Amino acid sequence: MIEFRIDRRSGVATYVQLVQQVEQALRLGLLSPGDKLPTAREVVEATAINPNTVLKAYRELERSGLVEAKRGMGTFVRRSLASGQTGKNSPLRYELSKWMGHARGAGLVRDDVDALYMDVRTENYPSP
Repeated sequence: MIEFRIDRRSGVATYVQLVQQVEQALRLGLLSPGDKLPTAREVVEATAINPNTVLKAYRELERSGLVEAKRGMGTFVRRSLASGQTGKNSPLRYELSKWMGHARGAGLVRDDVDALYMDVRTENYPSP
């Protein structure tokens, strides 16, 4: 089951953080069709956010066709976003993990890695 983490200093709306975390879990294969998302109550207890925020995120995920709410049963994953290239055993993940080890060995800290990644990502995937 997914465990949500809220970064209150990120400047990103809380419901958007929930949506993004579900989408990431779907891309990485951590959530699969049929998996149940935590109830709004469980998310509220774990994160201390407003229940309406959780419901807004779940409605957004439902509108995008990723999850389905079943009355009285919960919210379930409808489809995956995973590919063979994003899974736990993918060659690209292995190469990225190896690169992260080199970066750490070279003395880069997390913020350095984030900045470098974002710069290279922007070069390779420019915004439309």
